[in-house]
Amino acid sequence: MVYELNVNGNGQSVDVSPDTPLLWVLRDHIGLTGTKYGCGGGYCGACTVHVDGSAVRSCQLPVADLEGKSISTIESLEARHPELVGTWVADNVAQCGYCQAGQLMSAAALLDANPAPTDQDIDAAMTGNICRCGTYARIRAAIHDAASQRNAGGASE
Repeated sequence: MVYELNVNGNGQSVDVSPDTPLLWVLRDHIGLTGTKYGCGGGYCGACTVHVDGSAVRSCQLPVADLEGKSISTIESLEARHPELVGTWVADNVAQCGYCQAGQLMSAAALLDANPAPTDQDIDAAMTGNICRCGTYARIRAAIHDAASQRNAGGASE
């Protein structure tokens, strides 16, 4: 079946089974490989993308549920959240880097919903995004730094 999707502001037609997870549509049919496969069960957060602005696990979303919705992937994040990407680099957040696309997408959804998150807000929003390297303190610091930049007018969305 052919599905018409809005991915990163662009129309995409994909001919796949209705139960194909969004993760595989993005990676195998559209060629956007920044979204990573981690656990396949929605537990680790590596596959996090935004659907209508909310952080969701793409490995758990069948493509049939996504027509008419806006899908954003890590490939569009720098244009939408340059301050977040910049602080991630400046604060040396990534170690192995595998989980970072999902971490960044969850952090962006948090900042969109809460421009001045507390440590508790960050911990709650990032729960379920697993980092094997344990860079959680650097992740939290980068989110605080990005929020400060946004609130000071250092970057616009």
